[in-house]
Amino acid sequence: MKLLGKNHIIISVITFAILFLMNYVGNREADKLERALMTAFAGVIGLSIGLFILNKSKDDKNPPQNFD
Repeated sequence: MKLLGKNHIIISVITFAILFLMNYVGNREADKLERALMTAFAGVIGLSIGLFILNKSKDDKNPPQNFD
């Protein structure tokens, strides 16, 4: 999956929406909007970092020898 391509943006929006709604609807604290936004942004950033690492090592021509 290409980083910041069409598929990545679609998955990021879906992830943001799910995390935001899960934290906003289920929270009874006074700062529920701020917590929901921070959690959703952190989830999207974590997803992007994971996809970057996965995409970086996908086409590796020299994998490590004797990995086990």
